[in-house]
Amino acid sequence: MSFNKQEFHIPSIDEPVNFSIQERQFLLDLSRMTLINIINSNISNMDLKDIPPRLTDIKACFVTLTKNDILRGCIGNIIPREPLYQSVINNTQHAAIRDWRFLPVQSNELDKIKIEISILTEPKPLNFNSPEDLLNKLQPYKDGVILKIDSHNATFLPQVWKQLPDKVEFLNRLSEKACLDPLVWRDKGTSVSIYYVESFEEIKT
Repeated sequence: MSFNKQEFHIPSIDEPVNFSIQERQFLLDLSRMTLINIINSNISNMDLKDIPPRLTDIKACFVTLTKNDILRGCIGNIIPREPLYQSVINNTQHAAIRDWRFLPVQSNELDKIKIEISILTEPKPLNFNSPEDLLNKLQPYKDGVILKIDSHNATFLPQVWKQLPDKVEFLNRLSEKACLDPLVWRDKGTSVSIYYVESFEEIKT
C-alpha cells in the first residue's frame, strides 16, 4: 500500500498511548485513501499489503471528518465487531456519504477535510444510584459516555467535553441526541456506560 503520508498530532487525552506512530500513520493513510476512493466513485477493493498485525485485532472506532474545524461527518461503532483496519475503512466511507446530518462530501472538499480516528476501549457499565452520583462519577475530557433509556441510546466521544465541559449540559445534550427530553437522564431506568479512546488526527498544512 503506497500513500502520501500526512503529518498528525495526538490530541491530549488522559490515557496511555498504545499504538505506535507507524500504526497510527497506517490508519490515517488508509482512511485518507478510502475517502479519496469513495468520493471519486472508486469503490473497488484496495490492495492492502503489510497490515501491521495489531491493526487486525477486533476493535471499535469512530472516524470524524472536519472542514475548517467544523464537523463534516462522524460515524463509528461502539461494539468491536471487525478488524480495526476494516472498521476504519467502513467508518470513513459512512462518515463521508452516510451521515444523515450532512450532504455527502464532494470532491472539491477533499483538500479541506481533516481526518480524526478514535479507537475505543470496550464500554463498561457505570454504576450510580442518583443523578448527583452520576455527575460525581463522570470524568470530563476522559470518559466517552453511552446513555441508554428504554429503546433510546446515544453516545458522545470524550472529545465532546471540549465543547460541553459542564456535566449537566453534557448529559442534557446527550439526551437530546437520543431524541429525548434534555432532562430525562435524571429519571429512573437510565443506564450509562463509559469507554476511553485513543485518538489521533491529521494536520492540514
